[in-house]
Amino acid sequence: MSSGQETPATFTVPSRDTAFFGHPRGLSTLFFTEFWERFSYYGMRALLILFMTAPIAAGGLAFDTAKAGTIYGAYTALVYLASVPGGWLADRFLGQRRATLYGGVVIMLGHISLAVPTVGAFYLGLVLVISGTGLLKPNVSTMVGQLYSPQDARRDAGFSLYYMGINLGASISPFITGWLAQSAPFQRLLGSVGLTPEHSWHWGFAMAAVGMFFGLLQYLAGWKYLGEAGMNPVTPESPEARMHQRFQLQAGIAIASLLVIAVIALTRTGKLTITPEGVSQSIGYLLIAVVVGTFARLLLARGWTTPERNRLLALLVLFGASSIFWALYEQAGSTLNLFAQRNTDTTLFGWSFPPSWFQAVPPIFVITMAPAFAWLWLKLGPREPSSPAKFVIGLVFVSAGFAVLMIPAASGAKASPLWLVLTYFLHVVGEMCLSPIGLSVTTKLAPTPVQGLMMGVWFMSISVGSYLGGRVASLYEAYALQTLFGVVAASALVAAIILALLLRPIGRMVGKA
Repeated sequence: MSSGQETPATFTVPSRDTAFFGHPRGLSTLFFTEFWERFSYYGMRALLILFMTAPIAAGGLAFDTAKAGTIYGAYTALVYLASVPGGWLADRFLGQRRATLYGGVVIMLGHISLAVPTVGAFYLGLVLVISGTGLLKPNVSTMVGQLYSPQDARRDAGFSLYYMGINLGASISPFITGWLAQSAPFQRLLGSVGLTPEHSWHWGFAMAAVGMFFGLLQYLAGWKYLGEAGMNPVTPESPEARMHQRFQLQAGIAIASLLVIAVIALTRTGKLTITPEGVSQSIGYLLIAVVVGTFARLLLARGWTTPERNRLLALLVLFGASSIFWALYEQAGSTLNLFAQRNTDTTLFGWSFPPSWFQAVPPIFVITMAPAFAWLWLKLGPREPSSPAKFVIGLVFVSAGFAVLMIPAASGAKASPLWLVLTYFLHVVGEMCLSPIGLSVTTKLAPTPVQGLMMGVWFMSISVGSYLGGRVASLYEAYALQTLFGVVAASALVAAIILALLLRPIGRMVGKA
């Protein structure tokens, strides 16, 4: 072994461990860790833009939708982008096991900070949740794979079970955090015991912290069932390589610290003014630079064969389609959340419910529809559409979700809640055609030397889409809703048409993928 090589982490897992529905006992630990992490994340996300735009008299921050939308988009974009350095730190220094633990602690502290009713605590909470999610999200998923040997036929089913934990947490949390934050009965309860009813938002954020606390408790309790999975980071063989790795970390910390100090100093001297809009714009430039730099480096690199370069070009096209899809889909927590609050009748059989409860609808649809789509693709057999064709279908359905909302938006009256349910149904149909397919096609098309990098690029498309979705939400009050929804729907439809026209060229380049 040469001096520059690295020693990968090794672990042993009992080959006959079937304690959790036929899967290793450790899967239950990771299942419930992700359940509670998604509980906290989606429980908070269901409230975020509604809290920012609520009047001060109602306990909110009274931000206009332009400001709130840019903050929301920047936050959701950074949550996904933070997975890149979070995964690198775990691989090189912490190991996935400790990175997940530290990430959960930071997430919990972030939600506790959001529970404090000050603007400074609000921004600090967002930063902490971003940082903690970047540490936890990629690494808990990596450990799921490490529970199985490469030859274990249960691996795919194990990830499917794990995926259920994600959506179960996401489907339950909006009901609980939304009731605490927005329901009149709970606000009356607060007032009856001498507490400020308008601070009910922060009780919702506090519940997200409680959820993450439960996740940490069961993660530590189930630590012993994980064997050696995630315990050891990748270690360079040579002392020189290890020194270079430590230097990279120290240099990164030093540069980040100096940057923070410089920003604080410039702000206090009045030479620099920090605004949410300015920060959001800077994040947009960062995303553009990262995407362009990544693909330019890949495509201009020497040593690729013609088929490999063609597959990279195909992934670039699919990256663009994925970004547009997520720009529409991720408006569930922003534009569509505002539509639920302001333009939807939130009464059912005379009973009023919090608008944030709509955020539970998409994960419920995912839980019920995922098995049906898995069966459908197998049933179609040789007639199954190619992966790029499924992307086209996904874009058409996410476009249709916004197109149907043009109907109630045009009336000007409060829309029936069924309109939003229909929109979310169409969006989840699109998700079933694109999200799992995107993960699969990335592993198929990415050249072997850059498969890990390209998986990171796939998640980067969600980051780009989340950012763009937030920018669209910032226009909520700038245009008539019918116009806004129509333009959004048309953009995805145009993207679907362009991708459909490219199906044959992509097919010739990469074959049936």
